[in-house]
Amino acid sequence: MRAIEISEPGDPDVLRPAERPLPQPQPGEVRIAVAAAGVNGADLAQRRGAYPPPKGASDIPGLEVSGVIDALGTGVSGLAIGDRVCALLSGGGYAQYCTVPAGQVLPLPHSLDMIEGAGLLETVATVWANVFELGKLRAGETLLVHGGASGIGTTTIQLAKAFGAKVLATGGTNEKAEACRRLGADRAINYRTEDFAVIAREEHNGADVILDIIGGPYLAGNIKALRRGGRLVFIAFGGGRTGELDIARVMMNGLTVTGSTLRARPVAEKAQLLSEVRTHVWPLIETGAFRPVIDTVWPLDEAADAHRHMERSRHTGKIILRVGG
Repeated sequence: MRAIEISEPGDPDVLRPAERPLPQPQPGEVRIAVAAAGVNGADLAQRRGAYPPPKGASDIPGLEVSGVIDALGTGVSGLAIGDRVCALLSGGGYAQYCTVPAGQVLPLPHSLDMIEGAGLLETVATVWANVFELGKLRAGETLLVHGGASGIGTTTIQLAKAFGAKVLATGGTNEKAEACRRLGADRAINYRTEDFAVIAREEHNGADVILDIIGGPYLAGNIKALRRGGRLVFIAFGGGRTGELDIARVMMNGLTVTGSTLRARPVAEKAQLLSEVRTHVWPLIETGAFRPVIDTVWPLDEAADAHRHMERSRHTGKIILRVGG
């Protein structure tokens, strides 16, 4: 099969087309003929050598795909050859075929095509796990999401609004701020010209939940932006992994600072998470209350260009690799 390898840690040029053996599904797994694969920040980190795959996972990048099941391992039930699906992977998505535990596979919603399906599960599962489970966002509360025009951000805005929250979103240009508003953000903040902490506190009495992908440089501002009982959730640290924490403010305001990763979670935990996603998010897709935002689509062999596009940070929504079909 055709696949994209990382020849060595480095810039996008280290992504090379290669021929790999067709993977065989193990017990409890399915094999998917991949139609499309999502590009995520984790893929870029893996390419740079900063985010190696978990033990036993494929070294091929790619954490989410859409496609058609073409083989079943022993013990798989509830799925069949020919099913249109999307899947959450620990690796292996930049390829014509991949294998994945059956619990990490969901039926592709009828209203979505394969391109949209490829940009679905990594962001939706991340947002559900961190905004709604760790962050405990509830209807009537205020959420601040950084990087509102990213794949994670566009998903967060739509889901938070669908569940009755007020949403503040940051972006680096007026165009990205406008994209956040179109998706339903109540206030879009251009972080290059505005102070998100001041706006959150003075205009909205603070945020109940903050979803952060920047890390250290935003730590102090995030703590200032939270109202009493607020929850700060980290899912990445693109700006740096350390920052200065005002412990007194955390104590006096009863704040929670937490975070998580998705890729290395045990199979059973991922399966439970996707079960929750299917229960709570799939109905929103069918009613049109949520839909993945797609920025651009690139051929598989142009994965390096797709990575360059993401690194320029000019995209809004998901970047997708077209693999088959």
